[in-house]
Amino acid sequence: MHCPFCSDPETKVVDSRLAEEGAAVRRRRECLKCGERFTTYETAELTLPCVIKRDSRREEFDVNKLRNSMMRALEKRPVAMDTIETALNHIKHWLRTGGEREISSLELGERVMEELRRMDEVAYVRFASVYRSFQDVNAFREEIERLEKKLAPKR
Repeated sequence: MHCPFCSDPETKVVDSRLAEEGAAVRRRRECLKCGERFTTYETAELTLPCVIKRDSRREEFDVNKLRNSMMRALEKRPVAMDTIETALNHIKHWLRTGGEREISSLELGERVMEELRRMDEVAYVRFASVYRSFQDVNAFREEIERLEKKLAPKR
């Protein structure tokens, strides 16, 4: 690690501790040449799969794009930001542990709808209406009926 003050490559770690709920290591370093101290963070670099769009284009997975679309579906709904971030973490974990280099946007969209269904039924239907390109009221009605069947208690 080069010193950000004098660019000397000789630094030593003075202190290390876990950060970001164990997802990173915070290291306090000291430059052996100029004596300045600075902090670095070490995290695991985990790659997420590319998303294959409906038109066969490939895009890198973008958690901000996903967050924005979920936020649009959840607009004016009583869902806490922590709940949304937890859902995003579930999706990212699912993507990482799947081991795939590519995933279809259809499969990703279904997973997002599962998370939204657990959080808020209205947001689920909103997202589904855009994702599945509802053309009329009957499509909404059919989706709501499917949702009700999933939520109905099993006998």
